[in-house]
Amino acid sequence: MAASSALRADAILEKMKNNGMVKEIVDSQETTLMITADQVVVHDGVIREKPSTPEEARKFIKGYSESHAATIGSVLVTNVKTGARREGWDKAEVYFHKIPDEVVESLIEEGNVFYVAGGLLVEHPLTSPLVEAIVGTIDSVMGLPKALTEKLIKESLPEP
Repeated sequence: MAASSALRADAILEKMKNNGMVKEIVDSQETTLMITADQVVVHDGVIREKPSTPEEARKFIKGYSESHAATIGSVLVTNVKTGARREGWDKAEVYFHKIPDEVVESLIEEGNVFYVAGGLLVEHPLTSPLVEAIVGTIDSVMGLPKALTEKLIKESLPEP
């Protein structure tokens, strides 16, 4: 997963080099940071990426009913000028009450579940009332842990 964040950063940097943005950044006095992140959901020991079919989304979401899932997210901060990188990861757990079939079907019909790791949308109005507990932070569950990101940004900035 950290490799995925690095691959994303490398691809973005390559595009920035090709269009002259990196040269502008290197020549400037400003510090430019790029943040890339990735996340997976782990349920019953299985890593779940974004569901690709309605059947897979249904299986994922129904599996969370009266159960729990863990989110593991990586964050990579790249100093575009120096190339220096700082990375870290964060984990959170989500415990669910029973998720009714009609909620599962509504989420699939809406389609947002296909754009998030594990089809897990704890902040959604249909699912948030069904969350029994979160161990960790909501921002970590949603894919960008704030405290970790702030720490990595601070580590990436030059000393004043």
